[in-house]
Amino acid sequence: MPNDAQDNDITEEVRADACQLPKRVLMVVTNACEAKNHDRTGVWLEEFAVPYLAFLKEDYMVTVATPTGDIAPVDPASENLIRDIKWNEAKKALNDTMPLDTVDYTVYDAIVLPGGHGSMFDLAKCDALGEIINYFNRHKKLIAAICHGPAGLLPAVKDGIPFVNGRRLTCFTNDEEQVYKKVNMLPFFLEDALKEAGAVLVKENVSAVNVIQDDNLITGQNFQSSETFAKAIIKYLSEND
Repeated sequence: MPNDAQDNDITEEVRADACQLPKRVLMVVTNACEAKNHDRTGVWLEEFAVPYLAFLKEDYMVTVATPTGDIAPVDPASENLIRDIKWNEAKKALNDTMPLDTVDYTVYDAIVLPGGHGSMFDLAKCDALGEIINYFNRHKKLIAAICHGPAGLLPAVKDGIPFVNGRRLTCFTNDEEQVYKKVNMLPFFLEDALKEAGAVLVKENVSAVNVIQDDNLITGQNFQSSETFAKAIIKYLSEND
């Protein structure tokens, strides 16, 4: 005859094992290497490396994907000799990405979109990414994006309503594009595109650290926000097992 006490013990063990499973994070980055004015662009290294290494430190399982599965180029303006040594492990991960359409995104706890102007040229119009964002939102999983990464939120539309509609978020602002002299390389202003899609944009001064959380959406304004952004993601995942 089954023993209820033993059954309860087994159930608790299963639950405990489930809680001990490592978090799985899908990081989606750009393949674009050239901007509108033909300047080189790509991933802004700090926005990828800081969260990526923080996730590894937490023993998360991290998958790096791109729209094509090719090398994710690093924006040369974001490279720094000293930091490159510190971020070498993260930089190597950008050389070996998975094609986004081959990823079983249903097994992940969070999707994270680092920035770099390259994101505005491919992630902003990636239908596969839009489907993934809608899935994560429908299942109340974490969606996070920083700087130009929120461009990847734009393809997520359900029943004609953009995912960002009514959501509080932030991104690299129009003022920051002007100050950093990036206007000529833009296919569009990300701040304007998000507002036009109905987002409630929350911005701070140029280069200020700014991370906004709205339910299961976490966004960061700029590369200066990378560390705070990573900490917010880790905190969310630790509190939402």
